[in-house]
Amino acid sequence: MGRTLQNTMINLGLQNACDEAVYQLGLDMEELEEIEEDAGLGNGGLGRLAACFLDSMATLGLAAYGYGIRYEYGIFNQKIRDGWQVEEADDWLRHGNPWEKARPEYMLPVHFYGHVEHSASGAKWIDTQVVLALPYDTPVPGYMNNTVNTMRLWSARAPNDFNLRDFNVGDYIQAVLDRNLAENISRVLYPNDNFFEGKELRLKQEYFVVAATLQDIIRRFKASKFGSTESVRTVFDSFPDQVAIQLNDTHPAMAIPELMRIFVDIEKLPWDKAWDITKRTFAYTNHTVLPEALERWPVDLVEKLLPRHLQIIYEINQRHLDHIASLFPNDVDRLRRMSLIEEGDTKRINMAHLCIVGSHAVNGVAKIHSEIVKTQVFEDFAALEPEKFQNKTNGITPRRWLLLCNPGLAELIAEKIGEDYVRDLSQLTKLHEFVDDDLFIREVAKVKQENKVKFALYLEKEYKVKINPSSMFDVHVKRIHEYKRQLMNCLHIITMYNRIRRDPTKLFVPRTVIIGGKAAPGYHMAKMIIKLINAVAQVVNNDPTVGNKLKVIFLENYRVSLAEKVIPATDLSEQISTAGTEASGTGNMKFMLNGALTIGTMDGANVEMAEEAGEENLFIFGMRVEDVTELDRRGYNAQLYYDRLPELKQAVDQIKSGFFSPKDPNLFNDVVNMLFHHDRFKVFADYEAYVKCQEKVSELYLNSKAWTKMVIRNIAAAGKFSSDRTIKEYARDIWHVEPSDLKIPPPNEPRDAGQDKTPNGTAA
Repeated sequence: MGRTLQNTMINLGLQNACDEAVYQLGLDMEELEEIEEDAGLGNGGLGRLAACFLDSMATLGLAAYGYGIRYEYGIFNQKIRDGWQVEEADDWLRHGNPWEKARPEYMLPVHFYGHVEHSASGAKWIDTQVVLALPYDTPVPGYMNNTVNTMRLWSARAPNDFNLRDFNVGDYIQAVLDRNLAENISRVLYPNDNFFEGKELRLKQEYFVVAATLQDIIRRFKASKFGSTESVRTVFDSFPDQVAIQLNDTHPAMAIPELMRIFVDIEKLPWDKAWDITKRTFAYTNHTVLPEALERWPVDLVEKLLPRHLQIIYEINQRHLDHIASLFPNDVDRLRRMSLIEEGDTKRINMAHLCIVGSHAVNGVAKIHSEIVKTQVFEDFAALEPEKFQNKTNGITPRRWLLLCNPGLAELIAEKIGEDYVRDLSQLTKLHEFVDDDLFIREVAKVKQENKVKFALYLEKEYKVKINPSSMFDVHVKRIHEYKRQLMNCLHIITMYNRIRRDPTKLFVPRTVIIGGKAAPGYHMAKMIIKLINAVAQVVNNDPTVGNKLKVIFLENYRVSLAEKVIPATDLSEQISTAGTEASGTGNMKFMLNGALTIGTMDGANVEMAEEAGEENLFIFGMRVEDVTELDRRGYNAQLYYDRLPELKQAVDQIKSGFFSPKDPNLFNDVVNMLFHHDRFKVFADYEAYVKCQEKVSELYLNSKAWTKMVIRNIAAAGKFSSDRTIKEYARDIWHVEPSDLKIPPPNEPRDAGQDKTPNGTAA
């Protein structure tokens, strides 16, 4: 979520008033804003997307709730020591959190372990361990519409009789100390991005958020006029018409068997009715196609922790497979492929399959990704129910990612086309009229230059590095992962360095290359990549031959509040994942909206950015998905590229020989070995095209006016990538609710009786 103060002021239309009031108290608002900690409750794009969606849902007047876990420790703080990433705990609640309100009156029990008893009256899950879920509510204000939605985060609490009802009353002190075991559930965020780690505590977290949330939703449904109680028994027929639940990846997939458990075991609905309601309630968004990221929980673990849920999953699977067998008799391989249960060394539950079977809609997050989901990853399911599969291209909120972080540019745009674009970003197309307006071109360039100077000053203050603000700011910020190919950027840096040394007198367009992002603590290769970038920076930044032509900076502790500073200052945005691996990306959209040009592959939303702006207004290079597929078919041989490309050979040899690690020449052996022998993401295959494309970038940068005109064309084409547009599509195609642009009157104005009725619709 990042910081809340400035976003709240902007959405309430109070920023100028607050700035002025604080100034009159002899304080500086910007200094005040810098004191607030980021709420870093997610890992990368997935968590930030949810934050943008909350902003858009409130702005569109949807009655929507965001549910999650109130981690005591969020994503770790990253320190760079001697070029290595070192993790520190993110104690973000140390000074309290003024934005949250604990709601102990809505505390709910969550059950674990125990066993199942079957009788004539149905199944009973008994002898469980209970953990309490305490909700904390954070307000989510819409933009200038007097709407405030709620983000409800659950914190784990031990019940007061925890460990004291048993026979071991002997050790009272130990029993109280053991309360930590229950409360550890919400202690810390697992720091993996695009990687599945099948730990028991993680499964506990996933079920914890799901069980608490579903109880909360059902409580609210029963309290409303729709959950009419006839002789104590609630009628749930209207449930899917009143409630829509969107599963953000498979992490909350246990919601499907949990809702079935509530309907069948507790509310005593017949299975078929319960299943129909459940399917019509849930929809699933897939966020990755990387096989190592797909959640596959061991059956043994689920059986121990959630015995009833395992039985329900087996029943869902049995009925699912019976259905497939009736359509495709004797096709045992299809049954194996489509089963929710994977046989093997250890039997596992494929959570994506559970989500697809238990949802009425499945979507990818960019056109190309949704195609890959349909034709490759889940092709059997899409063949069965093609109408279930959709696309919803991701977006970003223009409130945080333009108004808040780039007020200079936001104001410049408003002068030309008015202020309405903030709520309707498609209006940015009006900027096409000004692409040849010399004054506007100069003003856009001036705002960018001011942002660069400001960021250069920040880097000098925080990191004691001096950089040249007139150099091209070439920025690659995102989680560190092999598929995102920070290594390819690194090879380009080494190539530029070698070219400068080969001919120091030759014209070279000065660059400051900024790379930032966190590596999962257990991801060895990602940590080696960080070390390599820092080792290369050490050499490049201290070579007098290079001077200020080339500087390399690794941005420590990349997070939302730092993104808000670096993105508006960026000239060139690096979006260079291997085609077919980045589901969408959203950083790419933030850079586009803030006047950077993109160098990128035809991957994720880059494809649609090129479609909107015209491919000639992005620097697109490298293999397309088809080329990658073809290369896989032929067999990728890294050695071929190394032998054929002298500059690649030189760069790789320098890494291999210890040129960048003279004290330990073998330091990067693992990296080099990976690049030659098991590089799934084919860095060498795109190297040549990348370097050539970078030459075009430098050439255009020399012509400031032509560069800025291309920037304006990009900003004018960025309207599609508002999360407002994304959410309108979810609302229309999946949740079946109408966004309302009715501005609720402020609380100090009396409401007309006519305005008091809420429009009918689903709560998402």
